[in-house]
Amino acid sequence: MKIVVFCPYYPPHVGGLETHADEFNQYLSQKGVDIVVFTPLFPTDMPKIEIKHKNVKIVRYPAFEIISGYPLPKFWKLDFWKTFSNITKEKPDFIISRTRFFNTSLLCLIYAKLYKVTWIHIEHGSDFVKLSSSIKTYISKFYDQIIGRLIFNNSNLNISISRAVQRFVYQFDKRFSPIIYRGVDMKQMDKVLPDNKLRTKYQNKIIIAWAGRLYFWKGVEESIKSIHNLPDEIKNHIVFLIIGYGEDYNRLKKMAKYPIILLGQKNREETLAILKIADIYIHSSYPGGGLSTSLIEAMYCKCAIIATPNEGADEIVNKKNGIIIYKHQDIAPSLINLIESGKMKEYAQEANFSIINKLNWKKSSDKYYKILIKLQKIYETREN
Repeated sequence: MKIVVFCPYYPPHVGGLETHADEFNQYLSQKGVDIVVFTPLFPTDMPKIEIKHKNVKIVRYPAFEIISGYPLPKFWKLDFWKTFSNITKEKPDFIISRTRFFNTSLLCLIYAKLYKVTWIHIEHGSDFVKLSSSIKTYISKFYDQIIGRLIFNNSNLNISISRAVQRFVYQFDKRFSPIIYRGVDMKQMDKVLPDNKLRTKYQNKIIIAWAGRLYFWKGVEESIKSIHNLPDEIKNHIVFLIIGYGEDYNRLKKMAKYPIILLGQKNREETLAILKIADIYIHSSYPGGGLSTSLIEAMYCKCAIIATPNEGADEIVNKKNGIIIYKHQDIAPSLINLIESGKMKEYAQEANFSIINKLNWKKSSDKYYKILIKLQKIYETREN
């Protein structure tokens, strides 16, 4: 069986979708599936063709960004068309796209129609995109209503990565969309050592962390405001480390005052190393994402959690492993309560247990593989 995956970004580019895609490919390829990844050339110094996990071939095409985080192919480059032409020669049994608002999903639609290939779409979003610019937000929603709807309605199957995503998919397409939660590559995460240098720097502080792309819908601004509003006796004993980059970075940098520190972009290993020394993780998102990888990783790294229910957080955070808040104004009082209650370690340990028990790539990849085999049999029968 061969699959071509149209992926908007791929490691070493940092992000939750990228991690999900790479680990999905790693575990599915272990079942003997040949996988070809068609993805933009970001970072630009990466090889155009690379082999990972023995039988996962990554093919990168020239691309650019008008809006940070939304790559577009360089259609005017002959190199792009040569690369796309080579992908058509792979003759896959299936093609897979990820997240309807990336243009790679539109390329997948075109590919499916031209070459009559069974198309599975994996959706990572749970709401319309919200950006700091109202114009960009409107354009994104308009795109979703036209192109996003085409993606959902024309794929052979839409798979949701959480219940929150499934509810969003059903706004566009009433066909059944199975939920398959992602797994966690625990062995890989366990290899990463804690950032003890940073821990020593803040040895007398309670370390609070956040990691991800700095977009408006991530709600980081609300966390910054909440930290600023804490009483001095709390602020003197904490530091809030923000890891990541995005279109809101410069604006948030201007807002942030000590004890808030923006660390900028870090690779995945550096991010995990920081999460392993953090005491508390704030998940501040508005609706938008499907199931936050950073939240999952923070829980596995034994952080006590304060989280809005969005991005699938209410599907993995409960009263035993964290605190769910329903308005951002509750971040500050929840922090005070968590710090003064002495329950940080208890929550942190339960967070780790819940991820180990709930998110397993072997089980998840088995579910994906069973779907592929089932669809393969259905379409082979139709052809005969």
